[in-house]
Amino acid sequence: MTILLWLIAVVVAIVGIVQLFQGQIILGIVLIVLACLIGPGGYSIFERRTARRG
Repeated sequence: MTILLWLIAVVVAIVGIVQLFQGQIILGIVLIVLACLIGPGGYSIFERRTARRG
């Protein structure tokens, strides 16, 4: 699952960079931020978080 999330994040980031070069600044930034959220190294929107009780 980690490899799949990493690959999706890379593809989304590359598309975001291409959009930046084409002049679509807002879409490019949104896609790069989305890639950071999807990627397994950052906060993954697909990972379940459990509340700590203590």
